[in-house]
Amino acid sequence: MGKQNQFIQVVGISTALAISNVVPATAENKPDSGLNNYAHLVKVSNLQGDNQRTASSSSAFSLSLFAEQDKQPTSSPTNFSRLVAEKLAQADDSTQETTQEIIQPAQQPISNPERLNPSGNPLSFPTQPNEVEVDDQKPITLEQAIELSLKNNQEIAEARLRAERGEATLRQERAALYPTLDLTSGLSYGNSAFLDSVIDQNIDQEVEQALENNPNLTEDLARQLAEDQFTNASSSSFNFTGGLGINYEFYNGGRRGASIRAAEKQLRIDELDLERVVEVARFETARDYYSLQNSDAQVEIQIAAVEDASQTLKDAQLLEEAGLGTRFDVLRAEVELAQAQQRLTTARANQSIARRQLAETLSVDHSTDLSTADAIEEAGVWNLALAETIVQAFKNRAELEQLLLQREIGQEQRTIALSTTRPTLSANANYSLDDDFEDDFDLSDQYSVGLNLQWRLYDGGSARAAADQAETDAEIAATQFANQRNQIRFAVEQAYFQLESNQNNIGTATKEVELAEESLRLARLRFQAGVGTQTDVIDAQTQLTTARGNLLSSITDYNQSYVDLQRQVSNTPDNSLQDLP
Repeated sequence: MGKQNQFIQVVGISTALAISNVVPATAENKPDSGLNNYAHLVKVSNLQGDNQRTASSSSAFSLSLFAEQDKQPTSSPTNFSRLVAEKLAQADDSTQETTQEIIQPAQQPISNPERLNPSGNPLSFPTQPNEVEVDDQKPITLEQAIELSLKNNQEIAEARLRAERGEATLRQERAALYPTLDLTSGLSYGNSAFLDSVIDQNIDQEVEQALENNPNLTEDLARQLAEDQFTNASSSSFNFTGGLGINYEFYNGGRRGASIRAAEKQLRIDELDLERVVEVARFETARDYYSLQNSDAQVEIQIAAVEDASQTLKDAQLLEEAGLGTRFDVLRAEVELAQAQQRLTTARANQSIARRQLAETLSVDHSTDLSTADAIEEAGVWNLALAETIVQAFKNRAELEQLLLQREIGQEQRTIALSTTRPTLSANANYSLDDDFEDDFDLSDQYSVGLNLQWRLYDGGSARAAADQAETDAEIAATQFANQRNQIRFAVEQAYFQLESNQNNIGTATKEVELAEESLRLARLRFQAGVGTQTDVIDAQTQLTTARGNLLSSITDYNQSYVDLQRQVSNTPDNSLQDLP
């Protein structure tokens, strides 16, 4: 009976060994203090086979241990304990892996991200299902993602077009500095019934007068002579007219200069808006990239949890068969496994969503499925103090300069409105040609030079009302500037505090991993000594998995806070605005 109890105990111990291989950690193999060792979470997809081999090896271990114990004297418990310790040490050495051994390094990114670009036609869209089916995953780095975003982002393209439109508007306003030169010409043909009646009346009068003066003339001869006098008279005309005119406004109440200055300021606003959109695109790209990294890590965490729960269920079933466990333990393990599988399903769905979100941000081809190639590590170190960061943001943010320019445009619009009630002085010169091909006269020409003054003395108050509107717009811009300034300060402080918090969390999470690994090692030793339970080992494994997840989440949150702070400050030295495509 004593040997049978010892055999049952060994079965329980060997089962614990099978569980302990899921999340390896030893006192001799602690993770380095550097965060780069946690570049990617554990790849545990191959642990299922390892766990199965561990379970079978643990059964063989229990049988061999029982056989060797059967050879020992029954009165030697010290030899039995020593034999158990030796077998446990051999099992640990042959099956355990350190955290460094199972961390996946950074992936090799694709060599040419240009092939991920969509069609050059912005109006095209897929019409067949196979055109939107995703290909194999394309790993890209954050630098490649930003490059694709700056080239493909539709908001950047729209902002660039607005800047080009602003340049055209400025050229249009500057054209008022030069005189206008107009060329006019015309060719017309016409016939007048009025002229026909006048000619007939003149012929009749001539006939009557000729008959009175010479009674010997016949009426037909007199009419023929009268008609001969009007041979060159015709009611029809075929006219050509042409002219050349030049006009120039010397003074128009200040409208011309104000319009040019307003167009210059609007162009600067459009350029600043392009800068703002680029900063937002860089931030959103980095944010979505880090979110995908975090989603990938969460999937691996949940895979590890499913593996742990599966092994826990196997161990509970083995303990129940050995008479050391209960049906309740098995049911609890099954519930834990079902919950882990649900969390894994949710994590994979979130991973797919994060991939499509990054693809949408980069505006890549519809069939492209992206993955992250960079290791999970700190993005950088923020070297400015909070006060310096706030001042730098006030200097760099495009939104503040835009509002100042809007205020100045309002003042220029006031000048434009008032110019309609001020005198306008202009000069003009015209030269024209005229010729009627139906008459016997030669080409005629004429010229004129003039100086014009126009002054609207009363407009019913329209100009003053428009000027008041422009003044109100300037005041609104000033109010918005103050509000935007306060919002920028709050956003900078929020990002700065989050960055500090996440940086501290990285240190805490790193220590948490070390403590969790040590806790797991001690839990195993306690179980080997017979003073601990299998539940202690399982709890320690769960805590280690959670600690690793917390560390990776802390790094991801730090990186997102870092790029958020870069966005709030803007125009950081590494944003490469001068390299915009």
